[in-house]
Amino acid sequence: MSQVNAVSSSTKTKRIYRKGNPMTATEKQLASVARKRVTHKEVKVFVRNPLKDRMIKVCEEDGLTQAQFIERLIEQELIQRGLLG
Repeated sequence: MSQVNAVSSSTKTKRIYRKGNPMTATEKQLASVARKRVTHKEVKVFVRNPLKDRMIKVCEEDGLTQAQFIERLIEQELIQRGLLG
């Protein structure tokens, strides 16, 4: 019952990565931001800590990202002012 010619997974040679070198985490993030810049504009704001903390809780409860939450607020305000259909 002995195994003859058994090859363990650790002794097998690894398959060569055929698509070139994999991207680093930083390169992946930069590529993602570059794709977003085609259809989005960046907004940098400072918000008081208590407001930000409450926004995070609401986002978690509703399953939204913070960007989605802020986009909704902007849309609601523009609709209310009659600037968005």
